[in-house]
Order: sequence, then C-alpha cells, then structure tokens
Amino acid sequence: MNILIIGSGGREHALSWKLTQSKKLSNLFIAPGNAGTSELGTNVDLSVSDFEGIGNFCIQNNIEILVVGPEVPLVEGIHDYFESKPELNKTAVIGPKKMGAQLEGSKKFSKEFMERHNIPTARYKAFTKETLEDSFAFLETLSPPYVLKADGLAAGKGVVIPDNIEDAKKELTEMLANSKFGAASQEVVIEEFLDGIELSVFVLTDGDSYKVLPTAKDYKRIGEGDKGLNTGGMGAISPVPFATNEFLQKVEERIIKPSVDGLKKDGIDYVGFLFIGLMNVKGDPFVIEYNVRMGDPETEVVIPRIKSDLVEVFAAVGNKTLGEIEFKVTPQTVCTVMAVSGGYPEAYEKQKVINGLNLVTESTVFHAGTKIQDGNVVTNGGRVVAVSSFGSTKKEALDKSYASLKKISFDNMYFRSDIGFDL
Repeated sequence: MNILIIGSGGREHALSWKLTQSKKLSNLFIAPGNAGTSELGTNVDLSVSDFEGIGNFCIQNNIEILVVGPEVPLVEGIHDYFESKPELNKTAVIGPKKMGAQLEGSKKFSKEFMERHNIPTARYKAFTKETLEDSFAFLETLSPPYVLKADGLAAGKGVVIPDNIEDAKKELTEMLANSKFGAASQEVVIEEFLDGIELSVFVLTDGDSYKVLPTAKDYKRIGEGDKGLNTGGMGAISPVPFATNEFLQKVEERIIKPSVDGLKKDGIDYVGFLFIGLMNVKGDPFVIEYNVRMGDPETEVVIPRIKSDLVEVFAAVGNKTLGEIEFKVTPQTVCTVMAVSGGYPEAYEKQKVINGLNLVTESTVFHAGTKIQDGNVVTNGGRVVAVSSFGSTKKEALDKSYASLKKISFDNMYFRSDIGFDL
C-alpha cells in the first residue's frame, strides 16, 4: 500500500518507523517530514494545510491511506475535502472530519459533548468578552486554583491555572478583553480544578468499533519536578503504573464507550485517533480534554508498544473492519526523553549541528525538530529529538534513554533528568 503521513514531528517519525516494519507497505511519503523521516520514506515539500497540493499528490502517487498527524488540518477539514472529491474519496483518511475535530478545536464543544453523554468531567462555564463580569461571578463560586482554557486551538499553550482569584481575574481579562491567545480566546472555558494525577488514554476507531491503545503519561513542564513553563512535552512513559486493570475498566465503561457511542448518537462520523486526557481522582477517571490525534511525545512510547501490523490496522480503519482484527501490545515499558534547544519554550536558536546520532544503539531516536543542511542533521525546532527505549521496568527503559542521550550533542542542548519522578 502507498501511504502519506502529514506532519513533521516526533509523532510522524514514530508512525513512519512503525509503518515501515510492515510487509504490506509499498511506498511511504511524509509531508513535510524531517531529517529522521527522510531515512524511512520520501519527504514531500507540502504544507499540512495545503489541501489541494496534498490531494494532487495523492492522485499522482496512488495514495491509499492518508495519516493526518497534527490537529490543525483536521480542524480545518482535510477529511471533508477528501470526501468531497470523487477522485480522492477512495483514499482512507486516518483522522476525523471537521465536525468531530471540534472535540479538540473547541473546548466548549467538547464540554457540551461530555455533558450531553454523561461523561465525567470538571464543572465548567464558558464566557466571552461581553460576559466578562459574569465570569468573575462564576470564579467566586469555585475554590482555587482556577482552570482557564482558551476555547480554540492555541498550540497547546491556551490553558492557564492561576492559584488566587485576583490573578484569575487578571488572566481572564487578558484572554477575553485583550486577546492574549488571539482568536482562540474569544471565548474562555472556566473549570473547577480537579486534584489528582494525569494520564492519557488513546483509542483508534473506525466509527463503529474501536481498539484501546497503551496508556501513557507525559511531562509538560520545562523544569525538573514539573516546574516552569509549559512545553509541547519533555518526555513520556508507557504503561502508566497506577492505571490498574480496575481503573482502566472504569475508563472504558464511563468514558471510552460513552464517547464512541455519543459520537454515533450525535451523527458524527468519527474515524481515527481519539486521545483522552484524564485525571485519576481518588481512583475515579475524569476527562480533562479530548484531542483528535496522537499526542507528542506520547506517540514515541505508545506506537513502539504495538505489536500488530500498523498498515493492516489502518487499512481496517479505512474499510470499517477494525473490530475483526486482533490487536496486540507488548507488556514491556517504553520511556522517551526529549532533548530540546536551549531557551525553549521561549526564544531559541535553530540550525545547530547534531552530533552522535549514529552512536545510539540501545534506543530509537525519533526526530522532532530536525532537517538536513549541507549534509548535516541540524536543529529545526524547540523540541529536537525524542530518545525512546524498551525495558522490562521503567528504570531499565529510562536508564537506556539517558545513556543514549549522553552520546548525542548540539549547542545548548537541554533535557529533563527526572522523567517518571512522580511514579
């Protein structure tokens, strides 16, 4: 089969790595890809939002499966575009249509969906600039800290958690009246704070049946001990030790089944990944958020644990036979640690030569922000490489990743040395 993956990060490199292990793969293309994906398939210089360019490429190269990595093209409606074109609607798109993508594209939409289908989540209300005073009154009904979420996409940075009411009111004013997150914060969802420990659960669905993928826990803050600014993710671990069979049964019964059934009841034809960000509150799961694609760096620990042929799995999603195939996962632990550019998530420099990638033998290096320049692999983003390792225990897997990281170097390289510290 000919497959095109859209995206350029560690998630897309990990998906490429897994797909190339299948005998059913004929040709793999990645648009735009990175230095790592170029070793597994053919990088194509196309923007993820260039639907016409992507469509033409799919026709010319007989693409049978289109895997959409990032959320933006899904929210913009790439699946709908393919379905609307007779010459493209035979290409299986792994990713929901625009309506389903609103689960990530609009916090308000997703909260209303959860409310409608009795899916456990935090109490909330949504506000606009015109109802700023009402938002202050709602804050008074909650206990600190306060969770403020920009309604739209804000590249993972639209959530603020002030720990006193004065700061919460200031932040709300910044978001609503002063457009702190641009159009994304024209509406803001205020939620009660849930006290617990976070984890992510991933589901792949063909619209009727679904497979539950391995659990993962990622580490968002730049600093050790989960301090400092939010990032796209500094590392991840799978499986999550506290996600017992009993807890995961609650997740499936209270959250996964009602979510998949709720989409059907609402007439939303949802195909692809559903990423459920959860809070374990004293043994009970609550949904913090939905994403409509795989997370990054969670993909770099979840995908390696899948033993099944991913080309076969995606083909089954495309022809709605997912329920008929066996889905296997290894019990081994996988840990990934992200090496980032100094200064990230604020200002950082690019085009630093990366050394030592060829010396890594015990781990798999997934490229997140890299490109090839003058024959060298150089940095091309804030998050540069994710180093993933298998182990029979969390410690063994982490030790391997950290040992491999010591072989890699670039100017101002930084990584957290405490991934998994809280488990």
